[in-house]
Amino acid sequence: MAHYDTIIIGAGMSGLAAGIRLAMFDQKVCILERHKVPGGLNSYYERLGRKLDVGLHAMTNFSRKGERGRPLTKLLKQLRIPYEKLELSQQHFSRIVFPERQLSFSNNPQLLMDEVASVFPHQQENFSHLLEAVLNFDDVNLQNQYQSAKEKVREFITDENLLEMLFCPLLIYGSAWENDMDFSQFVIMFKSIFLEGFSRPKNGVRSIINLLIEKYLQLGGELRLGAGIQKIDVENGVVRRVVLDNGEVLDSNKVMSSIGLPETMNIVSEKQECPAAGAMSFTETILFFDKKPADQGIHDTIIFFNDNDKYPYRKPDTLCDYSSAVICFPNNFNSDDYNEGVIRVTFMANFEKWNELDKAAYLLMKQEVRQASLSLIKKLFPQFEAELLYSDVFTPRTIMRYTGHIKGAVYGSTQKVRDGRTAVKNLFICGTDQGFLGIVGAMLSGISMANLHCLMSGDKA
Repeated sequence: MAHYDTIIIGAGMSGLAAGIRLAMFDQKVCILERHKVPGGLNSYYERLGRKLDVGLHAMTNFSRKGERGRPLTKLLKQLRIPYEKLELSQQHFSRIVFPERQLSFSNNPQLLMDEVASVFPHQQENFSHLLEAVLNFDDVNLQNQYQSAKEKVREFITDENLLEMLFCPLLIYGSAWENDMDFSQFVIMFKSIFLEGFSRPKNGVRSIINLLIEKYLQLGGELRLGAGIQKIDVENGVVRRVVLDNGEVLDSNKVMSSIGLPETMNIVSEKQECPAAGAMSFTETILFFDKKPADQGIHDTIIFFNDNDKYPYRKPDTLCDYSSAVICFPNNFNSDDYNEGVIRVTFMANFEKWNELDKAAYLLMKQEVRQASLSLIKKLFPQFEAELLYSDVFTPRTIMRYTGHIKGAVYGSTQKVRDGRTAVKNLFICGTDQGFLGIVGAMLSGISMANLHCLMSGDKA
């Protein structure tokens, strides 16, 4: 029986980062991934020679080389990866588009401050006080207690329209809760999106995944793709081993799981209380055109669209909610490595309703989602005239199939475990259900949990 110091379940961003950190200190580590392609919720695939990214549209937490105290800077230092390796390209600008008002923001926080002052002049001072509270809040303190972000933000922002607009990008880019989020997570997302901003690595998310895998293997870590877990074997409340789908048994002192809290507890051999999966899932349409958006006057990087003054962030009653969306233009970062025009459109979706469809109805609904995406692009940008060359649509069923997340819940359970501990000794959680958000947040989660639970304090220099 093979023995490891730590076994990591899931080769997503957090699992790979945790593996690098442990291998750096000569631990014998094995990362197990059920699928043939690593990346988890942020992965990639290829169709007809075209490279498609799935998951988040961009990296948050942008920082420039040498900027101190930023999450990305801390991450690279912990993993000993040079900044230049990421080849990051910044966004042009993004917009929050509501019926009567719009707010633009970029990687320069001053733009959003100026926009608030212009569009909501009576809230300018209130917004400054909110900024001060965000900057002074210790969002990564593992002892923080849950607090409704909307209740807290209403202490500063008294205009509900501004409040809804500010929450729109933060909710859809990271909240497992419907219509609200924990204030700690609000602060994390506010900083990462509004104060630091969006960027894209050259050639997309695969570049980061390949960089992490290369580093991990160089350090002697073991990576097994196509290695699903049948169960985590527990004796007297303590992790002992994992059993693979093929019956192979791997012994380990500790197990760290990045596949989600409910998903992890479901495969523990000794029955445990299993938290509910979150409700938030999505469809995404990826469209390739013969013309690039910028050639027809579209320079936005990401648009957060909502056709009502109130932002309804919740599982819709229908298959999809077409009243709001995220529209991303991957060509519209400062550097463009695509040969064609690319647009990604994301709608909130209902897993249960998608899961009820038979094959014929499922394919028809995918066509409807594709058409709704094209219609929305045309509504927002009537001038965009281009031939559609190729498109693909993934659904909540796709998410569950390729990530294992129950109900296709992109942001996991509403129950987060900030310190990573579970009811089982030596079984720890990192990633989405630990609570750090985004691509950079996921990697920092893996590093933090590896440092806290799997390395001796003297090893973490």
